[in-house]
Amino acid sequence: MSLRLSRRSLFASGGAAALAVQPALSQTAWAQASANDDVSLAAAVDAYVKKAMAAWPEQPALGIAVVKDGATVLARGYGVKKQGAAARADEHTLFAIASNSKNVTAAGLAILVDEGKVKWDAPIRTYLPDFRLSDPYISDHITVRDALSHRAGFGLGAGDLLFWPNSDRTRAEVIAQAAFVPIEDGFRAAYHYCNLMFVVAGAVIEAVSGLSWEDFVQTRILDRVGMTETVPLARLADPARSALPHGRVGPPLRYQGAMTQIADSIAEVWNWDSAAAAGGICTTPTDWAKWIAVRLNDGLLPDGTRLFSEAAAREMWKPNIIVGSSAGPTAELPNRSIASTYAMGFQVQDYRGERIVSHGGGSPGGISATVLIPGRKTGFCIFSNAEESFLLRALRSGISDLCMGKVDVDWIADSKRMETEGNAKSIAAAAEIDAKQAAGAAPAMPLDTYAGTWRDPWYGDITIVPKTHGRGRSRKPGLWLSFTHTPALQGWLEPYDGETFRTRFPDKREEDAFVTFAIQTARPATATMKGVSPDIDFSYDYQDLKLTRVD
Repeated sequence: MSLRLSRRSLFASGGAAALAVQPALSQTAWAQASANDDVSLAAAVDAYVKKAMAAWPEQPALGIAVVKDGATVLARGYGVKKQGAAARADEHTLFAIASNSKNVTAAGLAILVDEGKVKWDAPIRTYLPDFRLSDPYISDHITVRDALSHRAGFGLGAGDLLFWPNSDRTRAEVIAQAAFVPIEDGFRAAYHYCNLMFVVAGAVIEAVSGLSWEDFVQTRILDRVGMTETVPLARLADPARSALPHGRVGPPLRYQGAMTQIADSIAEVWNWDSAAAAGGICTTPTDWAKWIAVRLNDGLLPDGTRLFSEAAAREMWKPNIIVGSSAGPTAELPNRSIASTYAMGFQVQDYRGERIVSHGGGSPGGISATVLIPGRKTGFCIFSNAEESFLLRALRSGISDLCMGKVDVDWIADSKRMETEGNAKSIAAAAEIDAKQAAGAAPAMPLDTYAGTWRDPWYGDITIVPKTHGRGRSRKPGLWLSFTHTPALQGWLEPYDGETFRTRFPDKREEDAFVTFAIQTARPATATMKGVSPDIDFSYDYQDLKLTRVD
């Protein structure tokens, strides 16, 4: 379980629960920024964002937009696109928005539903006859709606190593390998966040329209909405126009240490061509404000035509699976939801007695959020080029409260408190991990007996080869592990404790893994993996790998 607020908590828990909060500072002034006064609302949000940036001084850039009644009342950038550089972020700066792309994929399918070419409750095989999963029943019965609702039965993040970190897999290969990804829960039984099925949803768009997902999104959505600054694929994002990715890469763990730039372009760490339908879009505050207006207007475009019908708009916000639930708000927890649900490409929940439609996004070096308050015809977005998840929490909740005129919590102070507590737990966990390795037993077999090709049914091959550490008298034998489809996941494999080893990837942007071998007939024959860090991103789904030696 993650000890920190992360993509795992943002997508897995659904935000139905909340921790005890502190009274807001200067709440009277901000509460007076009525949601009926666009100028005051814009000024209040702007002041709040600046205060949050001051509380997280290492945050490089933010992009913020607020929309009300179809008009953009605020769109601007804050900070710098690149740490240590002079170029400022503005309302036209590109940010990776990752899983906020999912509701665009859902909208693409809504367009095809309106045209009579797709049905929400038709089986995927209606459009992709060769599609299959490891469970024959689910293969036959899983629908378009299921694919967009995280209820297929996969575990959290299952199959993500097919495309995260950057992989050499094509879309067709990803979908073919889905047949071997393990299913751990009942069909439609529970919510488990799943990027893989959004890749499948994108393939339905391609099969029905005859266009690639990116060409469909460009011509049938972006061009019609007038989103001229947006690109459907991260590799199309001009680095000069982009807020470049930043993060903390240790020591002692990922998400600890000093803030640093981790790539010279978004695509360097987020080239999701093979999974674009799940998270490929890069956009600007100016452009995403246009998209928010379309969603709040149920598909109505400024020229009076429709991108999708009102019926399709309602369907996309209809809850399909419960994400989480609680006893509801209290005096100490005024924002706690009674129920959080997932619809199609959006999460839907109650917040302070009103309906919130929202989604988050997380990529290496960037996190983001889209929040719609339909009853107020108000929405906003938050884009970041760093991974400061507690800052995102403070902004998401604080701006929501400003838009509702219900400012009674100091989300900045509360999020800083949570961050401090989480960091302390993470550092203690890192020390414990290192102590266990120092005290660990030696492997039962000579190192070279662990070398070989190890195959997982859905990922493919991982190789382990003998390799020498050091130079001269300090030279010693070692092992080098490589994920054959993932260039960044290559590095030393060290003894940890008995038959458990751990990786030391030189690329510190990536997460290390434990590898535990099972000995059969005097040699290692099978192996399992799991992440080293308690804060590991769920898309490093090492735990789903079941390795068998094949040489």
